[in-house]
Amino acid sequence: MINVAIFGVGLIGGSIALCLKGKPGINVIGFSNRQSSVEKYVQRGVVDVGTTSIREAAEQADFIFLCVPVGNLQEYLEKLNDCNLKAGCIVTDVGSTKSSVASYAKSMNFNQAIFIGGHPMAGSERTGVEAASYHLLENAFYVLTPDETTPPEAVERLTELLSHTRANIVKLDADSHDDIVGAISHLPHIIAVALVNQVRGYSEKNDLYESLAAGGFRDITRIASGDPTLWRDILIDNRTVLMKLLKDWSLGMDEFVRMLEEMDGSAIEDAFASAGAFRSRMPERRKGMIHSVFDCYVDVPDHPGIIGRIASELGNHRINLSNLQIIESREDVPGILRLSFRNQEYLDQAIVLLDGLGYSVHQ
Repeated sequence: MINVAIFGVGLIGGSIALCLKGKPGINVIGFSNRQSSVEKYVQRGVVDVGTTSIREAAEQADFIFLCVPVGNLQEYLEKLNDCNLKAGCIVTDVGSTKSSVASYAKSMNFNQAIFIGGHPMAGSERTGVEAASYHLLENAFYVLTPDETTPPEAVERLTELLSHTRANIVKLDADSHDDIVGAISHLPHIIAVALVNQVRGYSEKNDLYESLAAGGFRDITRIASGDPTLWRDILIDNRTVLMKLLKDWSLGMDEFVRMLEEMDGSAIEDAFASAGAFRSRMPERRKGMIHSVFDCYVDVPDHPGIIGRIASELGNHRINLSNLQIIESREDVPGILRLSFRNQEYLDQAIVLLDGLGYSVHQ
């Protein structure tokens, strides 16, 4: 029997647990400091057994997944170092920064256990074990960061176990991981937060900024609503990479200032054209660090029961609707209904269905 201990059975840890639970020869152990959380994990069927004892979870484990916030990883590595881990036990994490945790883990003894950094590049706007899903990691990139001292057979064992998640395993050194993720995830979050706060400042003098920022502005800055404590820890941990990226970003903004000052229309066109060409080469339906939004908008008249009818039609056709929002609805003006789905397949099915029923649907 392979024992897999998961510390932090939330969105990511719970999703990994769901992929492993019930597989032949695998026993999933969930750890939490709170007894109420342990009971919830077991009652929801996410883990086979739960415990509030670090030693009980760790010392029988063949694999340990640290699915705790980045700011708590060193604390848990120290706790594991005090445990009598099995020789050959593989310890891995799911944090979005890798260099610091890899370096710290290397200073640990672990009683012949092996640390391999990991980062499943998938997420959701929802959090907690309630948001965990068997499908969350499917087709997502799952980065492993072994170094030159990591036994190849250990990497193979972890890769084989993670095959149950149906993710695409990518092996990368920790420093390269932090450079890339810093650029494609951490920097965009900083930019979104700075942009929203800039507009917030303007709105203090003119509340039309806030009123008119609905729709597109809200959509393109949605990642500014990330958990403040989580992002504090991530950004500080990856600060060296981000300081360089921010300097490069500042140079790019200085260039746009120059283009506008000199009314250099040709340079502006070139900037948009080159960005558009690069963006068009990016995979459209691959899961990544910043999770995709699968929304469509439906023009609906302000008639009693219209929203219920649309939701019922989707349900009758087994199209999983995750959220809906009425953006505008007043007499004699068509309302706008935003429908959100969990994946592209449901979105595509909904568009075909609603269009066939005579609704005006757009994205």
